[in-house]
Amino acid sequence: MISSKAGRREVLFGIAVALAVLCHVASCGRTDGNRVQGYVEGEFVYVASPLAGALESLRVRRGEQVKAGAALFALESASEKAVRDEAERRLAQARASLEDAKKGKRPSEIESIQAQLKQAQAASALSEIERARQERLARAGATPVQELDRAGSTNEQNRQRVAQLQADLKTAQLGSRSDQIAAAEANVRALEATLAKAEWDLAQKRQSAPQAGLVFDTLYREGEWVAAGRPVAVLLPPQNIKVRAFVPETRIGAIHPGDRVRVTVDGLPEPFVGTVSFISPQAEYTPPVIYSRESRSKLVFMIEAVFDPATAANLHPGQPVDVQFGS
Repeated sequence: MISSKAGRREVLFGIAVALAVLCHVASCGRTDGNRVQGYVEGEFVYVASPLAGALESLRVRRGEQVKAGAALFALESASEKAVRDEAERRLAQARASLEDAKKGKRPSEIESIQAQLKQAQAASALSEIERARQERLARAGATPVQELDRAGSTNEQNRQRVAQLQADLKTAQLGSRSDQIAAAEANVRALEATLAKAEWDLAQKRQSAPQAGLVFDTLYREGEWVAAGRPVAVLLPPQNIKVRAFVPETRIGAIHPGDRVRVTVDGLPEPFVGTVSFISPQAEYTPPVIYSRESRSKLVFMIEAVFDPATAANLHPGQPVDVQFGS
């Protein structure tokens, strides 16, 4: 009898131990409903030149931190410099022509016209005196009528010559006509635009960092030919680093943009704090066709979380993380 009681006690003890083990395993197997798996993702900035050319100099190395405006690379630019220099000379020539058109004739040419005008005025005064003398002689009958007519014609020619030279002097002092000046001004503006385009082309052969960040990669070596639009340097600004995680369908309704998240990274004791910036409207890794109650639990939705630049600088694309929602 005693042995039977001892056997029952041993059986009950064994059952209790088994239940304790099962409870422990079950408690260990439970996961936090607010914690999901994720990874770090980066949105890269690909820096390229819109023009082709051989890579003349590469100013940065992979893994280097650069500031906004720092020089990244330069392509050979001999042809662009030649085009720019030619545009500068053509513009200088057009501006000089415009100023010349506005000034009129040169001072020595105006002085020549003024001297001719004085000669004509003197000749006109002398012919006026001769015409008056011939009129007096004609009234006295001392000269033929032909001499009077000749003196009058000469006097009229001299007066018209004076009027012509006065008009020439005025024209010489005015400069070119208004439509000629307008055409010269339009030519100057067109050449200014040509020079601006040439300077822009030359500037595009040298590229600088549009934002501060990490030089994630360099895709060409010095001396290699770079096609137009092909990126040479790949930048990763800290503000472009984010975490992607996949949340079960049963949990997605409780998450909203702006919610705080805590991201745990292997090897670091303290989590990083960020905010939910995006929730995908589409499910991923869906079961084949039927959305039954059982299959809905397998649906997951992608969410994205962003961080301040100082925090994001400690994260690396591809790094696995644990994401916990709530403060």
